[in-house]
Order: sequence, then structure tokens, then C-alpha cells
Amino acid sequence: MIRTTPFHPRTAALNETGLWQHWAGYLSATRYQSSEKFEYFAVRNSAGIFDTSPLYKYRIHGPDAERFLSGMLARDVRTCRAGQAQYTLWCDDRGFIVEDGVVLRHARDEFVLTAAEPNLAWFGDRIGRDRVRIEEVSDEYGVLAFQGPKSREVIASLVPAAGRLPYFGLTAASIAGRPVTVSRTGFTGDLGYEIWARREDALTVWDCLVEASAGRGVIPFGLVALYMLRIEAGLLLLDVDFASSRFAWTDEHRSTPFELGLGWMLKGIESADRPFIGRRALLRERAERTSRWAFTGLLVDWHDYNRIYDEAGLIPPREHVPVQEEMFVYDPNGGQVGYATSFMYSPMLQRHIALARVRPDLAKPGSDVRLEVAVNHRYEYVRAQTAGNPLYNPPRKIA
Repeated sequence: MIRTTPFHPRTAALNETGLWQHWAGYLSATRYQSSEKFEYFAVRNSAGIFDTSPLYKYRIHGPDAERFLSGMLARDVRTCRAGQAQYTLWCDDRGFIVEDGVVLRHARDEFVLTAAEPNLAWFGDRIGRDRVRIEEVSDEYGVLAFQGPKSREVIASLVPAAGRLPYFGLTAASIAGRPVTVSRTGFTGDLGYEIWARREDALTVWDCLVEASAGRGVIPFGLVALYMLRIEAGLLLLDVDFASSRFAWTDEHRSTPFELGLGWMLKGIESADRPFIGRRALLRERAERTSRWAFTGLLVDWHDYNRIYDEAGLIPPREHVPVQEEMFVYDPNGGQVGYATSFMYSPMLQRHIALARVRPDLAKPGSDVRLEVAVNHRYEYVRAQTAGNPLYNPPRKIA
């Protein structure tokens, strides 16, 4: 059965294209306008509203909630204080990533964790004797991502305390008299917030947010625009940039945090006081330097890109719609050294960019590689350089 989010009466009325995709069993707008680039620029220049309600949501609470999560999550949740959120991940016992998500800490013994796939049984089966409960609350809340440079002034007009939130901070508040949680989080790599509302309050909160945004060029945006934004921001997408170790057929389709550029999450891994799942395998990988890949951005050489198409008698395409599938990466001598997982023409950077995995020795920014592209039914190899992520990183994101 296809379900609809608490905001669907509003998103359906605004979806001029009638294009929808399935996300976790829910309808999610592909794009609202005739051009997804219009929605993309709304986020980069003003603000956009995205319905992120289909995410799975789990409330984890009880006297041992912190201890339980510190043994489950690869990032140390003990460093996340009440009123903060963390981007995190969890691994299997071989150090391969099961999934990533955001954990919101509401109180000393109360957390909410988001995930793209069902994880209730995975966490629940590991409770043991801990005094902790896990409840799925996915259907109880609607969540709006409100993203872009004008998001702060709009949010502050509704929730003054939210306007002062630090990056990854959160606060309980009310909008139009309805209780909400506002967090300074998002999936666009820009200044932005997410608003959690009870299902029965969702439409009231939507209407209030839209009314407060009037005259500022704020519009809803769909999945294609979101994918454009997240590639520029170097943000990982499940089943595109990595696969869950639970469902991968072979280890070639599994990834470790180090291989995805997430080793920064493992601060304090040396300490034996937090034996989280996968810790021993990750310590061994780091000590023995067995990471197969390094995650990097790619900047395509536009002179070489234009030359290849010009010589083929074609106009060099500037296609902003993401290609979210493998494109192979080679060294200058023609040896395969990795693969790109996401590719697009960035309207903000005015060049083709990609997210890729390469051999660790080539991950240093500025390394010379070749990206395979199909031109006139033949493979051509365009010059590119590795670059640090995020490829687009406005200071306002964390200011």
C-alpha cells in the first residue's frame, strides 16, 4: 500500500508536474515545477521546503539509553549533549557500515534516531539487559526540511530561540500554538533547519511556515533538486554512494567508515571504555592500512570535456540532473583506479563534478585522473582532479 505523509494535502496541491516517487512506501514529489533547477536555485538563493517525513524514526529512552547507543553507534553519542544532534552511523562486527542517520538528544535519557531503512529489529535484538526501550514513531511525526540562506530569518520570526541555534543544535518550541522540535540540520549543505511536528499538527505548521515565508521566494522542492544539492555538499546517499552491509551480496558492495571519508567520526576509538560494534575491525583496518578506497570529490576539466565533445561534432552537454550510477575512474595510463557514484553539472560551480571512490594513494586533492564518459556510443576519458568534499561549502552553513 502506498502511503502519504502528513503534509500530502499541501504538497499534492502544489505539485504542478504530478510526478511522484516512492520513498519508504510513501509518495514523495520528484519535482513540483517544470524545472528542478528552479527549485535548486530557490534553496541556494532564498529557501526551499522539503517534506522529509518518510524517514524512519525511532525513540530510544530509559536509564541506560546512552550506554546502549554508545555501544551501537560508531560515533560516540556521549559527546552529544541534550539539545544537540549528531550525524552518525552503525556498523556490523566486521566494521562494514549498516546505515547512517541523525540522532537527536532531547534529554539525558531520551533520543530520537532517523534512518532511511527499517532498523527497529536490528537495534531491538541487541538490547540485552540494558534498561532501555525502542519505539518506532515514524508515523507519529511529519518533518519539514527548511533550507537556504533566508531560512534563519523566517525561522527566527516564528521561533526566536531557533534563530540562535548552533550548527546541529535543537530546541523544543511551538509554531502556531502547536508543539514542535526545530533542529539546525539538513541534507543540502546549506544553512537550514528541520521542523518536527505531530501528525495532527502538520498542516497547521506548514501553513504557518508558508505564511511567514511569503514574499521571500520560498518554494517547495522535490527529490531531484535534493540530489543536486547533496552532491555539491558531498553528502552520502544510501544505495547510491554506499550499500547497507545487511543487504550487500559481497564485500565489494560493502564499505567501512574510513573508505567513505567518515573516519573523523571515530575519535576516541582507541579507548577501551566504549566497545561499540565493529570497533576491533576498524582498529585493525586503521593499523594495517587495509582500506580499499578513499572517498573524494572530482572536478572535471572543462577544457578537456569540451574538446572531447567538439571533436565528436557535438555540443558539450551541461546536464544538471544527477547521474547516480557507476562511472569508472582511471589513472593517466589507463589503469582503473576507482569509480564515481554520483555525477552532475553544478549550476553553482559552473562545472561538472562527481563523488567517487579512488585508490587511497590518489585521494590527495589535485591528483590527476580520468573519468569515463560515453560519447557517440564510445567511451572517452576526460581529465579530472580529485578534490576535498564538500565541493560547495558556503560559510553560512555553520555560521
